[in-house]
Amino acid sequence: MSESPDSRTKTLNFNIGVLGHVDSGKTSLARSLSSTASTAAFDKNPQSRERGITLDLGFSSFTVDFPDHLRDSGGQQPYDSLQFTLVDCPGHASLIRTIIGGAQIIDLMILVVDVVKGVQTQTAECLLIGELTCPRMVVVLNKIDLLPPNKRQSAIEKMTKRLHKTLESTRFKECPVIAVAAKPGGPEASDTEEPQGVPQLIELLKKQTYLPKRDPKGDLLMAVDHCFSIRGQGTVMTGTILQGSMAINDTVEIPVLKVTKKIKSVQMFRKPVSGAMQGDRVGVCVTQFDPKLLERGVVCTPGSLRTLFGAVISVRKIGYFKGSLATRAKFHITVGHETVMARVTFFGLPPSDTKPSQSEPCSLETPFNFDREYFYQDEYATGQAEGSPGPDPDQWALLEFDRPVTCPALCLVIGSKLDTDIHANACRLAFQGRLLQGFEDKSYAETALPRLRIYKTKHKEGQVERVTDDYTVIGRSLFKKETNLQLFVGLKVTLSTGESGVIEGGFGQSGKFKIRIQEGLRPETKQLLTSSSKKKGKSGNKGAPTSEEDPKADSQPVSIHLHFKRYVFDPHKKMVQS
Repeated sequence: MSESPDSRTKTLNFNIGVLGHVDSGKTSLARSLSSTASTAAFDKNPQSRERGITLDLGFSSFTVDFPDHLRDSGGQQPYDSLQFTLVDCPGHASLIRTIIGGAQIIDLMILVVDVVKGVQTQTAECLLIGELTCPRMVVVLNKIDLLPPNKRQSAIEKMTKRLHKTLESTRFKECPVIAVAAKPGGPEASDTEEPQGVPQLIELLKKQTYLPKRDPKGDLLMAVDHCFSIRGQGTVMTGTILQGSMAINDTVEIPVLKVTKKIKSVQMFRKPVSGAMQGDRVGVCVTQFDPKLLERGVVCTPGSLRTLFGAVISVRKIGYFKGSLATRAKFHITVGHETVMARVTFFGLPPSDTKPSQSEPCSLETPFNFDREYFYQDEYATGQAEGSPGPDPDQWALLEFDRPVTCPALCLVIGSKLDTDIHANACRLAFQGRLLQGFEDKSYAETALPRLRIYKTKHKEGQVERVTDDYTVIGRSLFKKETNLQLFVGLKVTLSTGESGVIEGGFGQSGKFKIRIQEGLRPETKQLLTSSSKKKGKSGNKGAPTSEEDPKADSQPVSIHLHFKRYVFDPHKKMVQS
């Protein structure tokens, strides 16, 4: 095989997610980083620049000399240069999609904060997403040109202090904070003004780099962010490899279109390569494919992704979310590379199984299986609700998607309320979890859900009307007149006096029923029942009761208690007693 160009110079790709509140200046920061770096003579190939811009739409990248501190680490094959790929995350819903979709490959996060406004709603949301998906962070205080020069330094110090306080309880405590003006004078200003602090930021980013762990094993999953055709070549899909690896002549699947294609060529850093792996940004050329069919989406090893109509996930509420998480409510669910609406049903372990422990809060990998029984919850249960301010108990959720989604197994899931007002000062990320079980059958409600043994407990209460003999009583007020009593025949009941019995069937037409007491009635129960029914009999004919003892007689009826459970997804709605 001839030596491929990639064996002569090796470039390490390092992915940086650029996050921040709307209008904090993310895009101008990405632009000033790229232009500051590329004027430093790193872009050696002028005619590839126009190509490269098309190739890397939505992602700007720049290359720097390989940092010294990485040359000595790990003794891996030496790299000659370091490419920073800036994943600019515009808008909120797509921010969640981009970051979670690219969670496996974001190596560092830049959180852009407007120095005048400080931490805003979305800034906090970005922090949360960062905590879920990213190991390191750098905070950039942008727009320092808006501060009056004589107060600039003190304002920057004040804001830095405030940010360190905000970050104290997160995994990013003590992360570096740097002040810049990415576009002095604002978006309308001419480009002649030099950005302030950007060369220092590039140096800081170089210091923060590490050799990311990249794993070529496993199925290929690539997030495609752009697709276009090149005359005489074919269709190029550009994107980032989230997992696995690819090589020329491999067959890949575009699952959303259910088509497979053969890889004709692969480009990385605008040079042809024979293959690529997790973390790499690539352009992949295939033939006979209309680019209009796929603007964004995923490409994978054939058959490795599943299209799901519903799913079971482990679930944990995000602490900053103020609302309650109610069963049957709809949330925006971000799963894999898609965001879709879904109806959510929360469930947990039966009350007897949830022993309060002082251990760690529930893991998102808490196993789930169809052989267990689970308890239906009207809403997500917090640790506080359990009576002690401990960790939230283990719980799960069933998601019923509005439309099918395509995603990898065990992927991260985030539930949000994205329809909440963006300017309301409230976190819209509600819960996070892992996909544990997916339903690929369109009619999963009939085929799979009946296997899901989630139950509700029911309690009905009625009264004994009279005694028929030592072993039989007639009951009332437990059922409505129209209830089909046959469904309840054979169920166990208990009397408030302690005896237990079995419902034998209906009695008359008005919803009354017969109970068989196997052990027989106790003498004191019989006495209680006969005295109260006699008193009723006496006063019943004369309209209003005259006897003073009457209220007392009526206030001590013998009640009947029926406890059973019903499985929420049982098509036969059977009642079960343990």
